[in-house]
Amino acid sequence: MMRHVVMFRRLAAVEKDMARQAELAERMRVLVGEIDFIRDWKVSANVLDRSICWDYLLESSFDDADAVQRYLVHPAHVALIQDLKQYFEWAAVDYVQS
Repeated sequence: MMRHVVMFRRLAAVEKDMARQAELAERMRVLVGEIDFIRDWKVSANVLDRSICWDYLLESSFDDADAVQRYLVHPAHVALIQDLKQYFEWAAVDYVQS
């Protein structure tokens, strides 16, 4: 099982827009319904206001590395990324769950 974990935070040069942020987060949450080979999917919002914290965390699982690669190029994911990159920066970790 492969875990795909991503942290998102608003780009420093982008003005905070809570409505836009909420819309993007909801689009992240419902993406699981568009890609049938995602095994587990959870999007969480940060609740503490600390300078080291990121705004959102995506935790997901896939059968294997090939499934993660298929996810990364899936049209629904690519479309979402086009909008996310205008508001968020992100960092990702992909690892084998033992």
